[in-house]
Amino acid sequence: MNSGAAADGRARGGRLRELLRRPYAPAATGTGSGTGTRRGAADPASEHCDLCAEPVPEGHRHMLDAEQSAVLCTCGPCTLLFGQSAAGGRHYRLLPERRLRLAGPRIDAALRARLGVPVGLAFFVRDGASGEVSVGYPSPLGVTRAAVAPEVWNEVVAGYPEAARIADDVEALLVHSTDGMSGPGGAGGSDGADEHWIVPLDDCYRLAAVVRTHWRGLSGGPEVRGHIDAFFAGLAEAEAAASPTG
Repeated sequence: MNSGAAADGRARGGRLRELLRRPYAPAATGTGSGTGTRRGAADPASEHCDLCAEPVPEGHRHMLDAEQSAVLCTCGPCTLLFGQSAAGGRHYRLLPERRLRLAGPRIDAALRARLGVPVGLAFFVRDGASGEVSVGYPSPLGVTRAAVAPEVWNEVVAGYPEAARIADDVEALLVHSTDGMSGPGGAGGSDGADEHWIVPLDDCYRLAAVVRTHWRGLSGGPEVRGHIDAFFAGLAEAEAAASPTG
């Protein structure tokens, strides 16, 4: 793990800072439940498409502006137009909607140490231009990011082959562990939580908003841990709702 950690505002741009400032709120879905990834504190009617300025409804999609490292709200027509690779290229990348919980081998304490994961919440993203993988840690101040050594990432992929196929820039491997960990999502959270998910990038920043909004005192307190538990329960509900048998 390289030591170059940076505040999220420098790493991902102004739109992500705005996402971090929004309190967590569940999204509407076909089953009436959600993951807290599609809705902020602001009145949805006041939000507009960042590409064409048209009003966007609740439940609108997001797009990554890879050149500016910014997440954009998008209306339906812009989602259809720029969500196609031929139209958006690498400049505009539609954030996916799949949420997949990974089963099987787990990232043990030794591998977490080599990954440099000191807390119970972390997410890993692969840069489409360089191929480098970085890790982000949600905290009361935002998100801190650092680079991941390729040989260490290869160890993760050996246990979770699905991690090798995350979409560059727009998907993440999200880790939630309470097994002897400190900080957000760590010791004192759910009993024995050890979850690994593939999620859209904006889910990771919604989770960061949960931590930032509800953190109290030095250890976070029971309120933030309850909201973290609810966030991951929402991921499970969304995965089940999207399943053909769900």
